[in-house]
Amino acid sequence: MSKEIEDHRLLNASHNETFSSIIDKHLSRRRVLQGGLGMAAASMLGGFGLAGLSGTANADSGKSTGTPAKTPLALAFESIKGSRTDAFVVPAGYTAHVLAPWGTPLNDKAPQWSESLAMTPEAQLNSIGMHHDGMHNFALSEDTASSNFLLVMNNEYIDQDALWAPKGGATNAESGKRPADEVRTEINAHGVTVVEVKKDAGGKWDVVSNSGYNRRYTSASEMVLSGPVAGSDYVKTAFSPDGTRTRGTNNNCANGYTPWGTYLTCEENWPGYFVKRSDRQSDDDRIGIETERGRYGWETAAGDASEVDGEFARFDNTPTADSADKDYRNEPRTFGYIVEIDPYTGEKAVKRTALGRFRHEGCWPGKLVEGEPVVFYSGHDSRNEYIYKFVSDARWEAADAHVPGADKNRLTIGDKYLDKGTLYVAQFSADGTGKWLKLTPDAVTRDGRTLAAALGLAADDLAGVIIHTADAADLMGATPMDRPEWGAVDPASGEVYMTLTNNSKRTEEGTAAAFTNDGKAIEEPGVGYKTAPTNAANPRGGNEAGQIIRWREAGDHTAFDWEIFVFGAAASDADNLSGLTEMNEFASPDGLYFDEREDEQGILWIQTDNGYAGVADVTNDQLLAVVPAALQQAEGDAAVIGADNQAQLKRFAVGPNGCEVTGIFATPDRTALFVNIQHPGNWPQSVDATAETDGSVRPRAATVVIQREDGGQIGV
Repeated sequence: MSKEIEDHRLLNASHNETFSSIIDKHLSRRRVLQGGLGMAAASMLGGFGLAGLSGTANADSGKSTGTPAKTPLALAFESIKGSRTDAFVVPAGYTAHVLAPWGTPLNDKAPQWSESLAMTPEAQLNSIGMHHDGMHNFALSEDTASSNFLLVMNNEYIDQDALWAPKGGATNAESGKRPADEVRTEINAHGVTVVEVKKDAGGKWDVVSNSGYNRRYTSASEMVLSGPVAGSDYVKTAFSPDGTRTRGTNNNCANGYTPWGTYLTCEENWPGYFVKRSDRQSDDDRIGIETERGRYGWETAAGDASEVDGEFARFDNTPTADSADKDYRNEPRTFGYIVEIDPYTGEKAVKRTALGRFRHEGCWPGKLVEGEPVVFYSGHDSRNEYIYKFVSDARWEAADAHVPGADKNRLTIGDKYLDKGTLYVAQFSADGTGKWLKLTPDAVTRDGRTLAAALGLAADDLAGVIIHTADAADLMGATPMDRPEWGAVDPASGEVYMTLTNNSKRTEEGTAAAFTNDGKAIEEPGVGYKTAPTNAANPRGGNEAGQIIRWREAGDHTAFDWEIFVFGAAASDADNLSGLTEMNEFASPDGLYFDEREDEQGILWIQTDNGYAGVADVTNDQLLAVVPAALQQAEGDAAVIGADNQAQLKRFAVGPNGCEVTGIFATPDRTALFVNIQHPGNWPQSVDATAETDGSVRPRAATVVIQREDGGQIGV
């Protein structure tokens, strides 16, 4: 999530057992901070092949799977210095230009952009949305996959000051009734953009205006509910009395994709848009539905003479009728899912409820193997929340693989793999092992009850378990983490990387400090969320810099082995456990992308959304690169990247002031790297992304295309 809209409330009231008691058996807090964790972990993980995972273990993995060994890449650029300017900075020999900024017309129904453009509902519906985030590319043909494709991107949220700049800001932004057309415009600025882009003969990329593929999915678009929750009493509303439809996808942060050629967008901070003032249910509180006013007050436009079919009333979920199918009490239960979009057809998007309901950061496919289930990973991006995995019932068939230009019903293939399967939540142990805990009605909780019984549900109520995903994870004993955000999977080894971006609410081991849901400290000893003590996977109290973990599946989907890959820190920090210097210091890792080359081990790209002053005072948010296969963990180091090899982690790009660097992919030929710049403060001024803004501009989120001046592959 963007730090601009973080929800700082503590929503997990469970007292799950954390690693604190286990750590006491193996390590003292002093040894962790001195780097002893790595040495202890090396001995504990020795039987699992995780110490020095990227070297010998990868080679062994290649032998066992029959995959030819690949040569590790060498990064062929010098790490750049940090920057604090209104410009996008890249290494010498590279260019960067602006593509598809907010407000770019998709067709002739929208006006051309200008600094004074007054947005309307129709103009925004037919223009690129606001605050670009996760994205992916979809080829139109195999021959043009690196020069002409569909760019599909999330538009996470809005900046009302920029959106309404010509009129001096939003009307009644903080209190009072919002004007209907302002609300419609804001709704249309959210969601997902599908836009065709093309490279010209000179190597410059641009939007293909009026392409038949160009379209928006907004917070008002009708969508289909599918999977266990669809048709259940939980999601019946006045709009869809049979519980099979809903409107909109909201606060879409990171993303994913499927091997059959569809886009996955993920609903993250969506609870803040809804209000329920009375008759609240347990999942309303657990997931954070508002009690007084939504983030932008969209519900206040209800009753406007122009309102159609409860388009605004649906954001107020206070019961008003004698049954759920006559009001919008259940509207929030139609949100919090992974949403599948076919970028080629314009069909209604499908909310895949089997993958769980929570604040999804993203959704990343695991290593694909013929005849094995299809796996997807997702994180719940809130402090002390959990990591999840979905395993399909159906086994992968190569005939379902995406072929650009092929005539296939891709959403029907999605029905096959995404509507039936098992949802798991992760439990980490201090010895470097972990368990995947089933979230099914018959799963047995720690106190010996079935999960259905513990949740007060009927014995076979899978839909109820999904609706209460976070509560179910609490009851099963999942491990609270430091805000799980983006993941990335090494397509060769299957190793999974995930950013734990930060957690200012996590306390030091042994502390009695605790926090209530309004963030106020109380004195309440114990373990679990309220105190959130440190643990093996999250070993730093008051963790403002974050870390990246990685794990390898055991093979039967029930267990895994894990380690910490790198700790974020300022170079001057006492707990700079990865030995970072001023040339690669970072904090709040967020976006991840594994860029695998055909014959060589790939690059892991790391993006940041930093709010930690120790780093933010010296550099804006950034993009770093490392080749994991080139690293060996030194004995005694707390993480794979330590003092002996931290120079392999290089800063590649720095964003303009005020921004978050997010969203990333490379063209198949690796000659262009695409990243998104979200909520810049005063940028861009021209197509040249590296040009420093002279004066002031109306800021616009945009995609940046990075290329080498000589046309070669990025990073090498």
